[in-house]
Amino acid sequence: MENIIRKIINNVLTALYQPFGAAVLLAFVAMFVFIYAKEHNWTKKDLIKNICSTWFSYFMKSYEFRRAFLLIFYSVMILSRTVLYRDIWTNPLSNVMGNWIVKNENGIWFTEPIENLLLFIPFAVMLLWAFRKELLGDKPGLKKTMWVATKTVGIFSFVIEFSQLLFHLGTFQISDLVYNTLGGTVGGLAYYIIYKFRHRNG
Repeated sequence: MENIIRKIINNVLTALYQPFGAAVLLAFVAMFVFIYAKEHNWTKKDLIKNICSTWFSYFMKSYEFRRAFLLIFYSVMILSRTVLYRDIWTNPLSNVMGNWIVKNENGIWFTEPIENLLLFIPFAVMLLWAFRKELLGDKPGLKKTMWVATKTVGIFSFVIEFSQLLFHLGTFQISDLVYNTLGGTVGGLAYYIIYKFRHRNG
């Protein structure tokens, strides 16, 4: 009987704990919409209509809005994969060094390092695309672009890894931090190449 009660309590707490981050994020966005609706005197009857029309209006007319939306959308996808929907780990420090090689001596393939690197390349590109002037200025150079991308993605990756450690969501791994940051470096290089190609006549 005691084991059953313990299992029920554990399952209930786990069910509440796992979606906690996603719930906080959605609640924050929902309350922001609530405040915006209050300030613009939207009625309950036309709330959904006003939300949709306002969103699509900004999306169609604002280039900055579209860039920010894509960046936020991709960022939430990363957070969902790395933090928001991860299972609880009893010991998040069980494999601190992580996996550095793609294939070990036993012939077992580890795709996670490559996945982490590839995951953060488009993130870095979209980040620099959305906030180019704020992060790089009017004429970004190669060194500055790669440094800003590396630094920003490194900080973002550290926040993710620290959150996994703090909330026991997955494991804190130095290899993840390194490969994520390396993805930011490659993303910075990719963005610079794209930028120079688009402004080659400028």
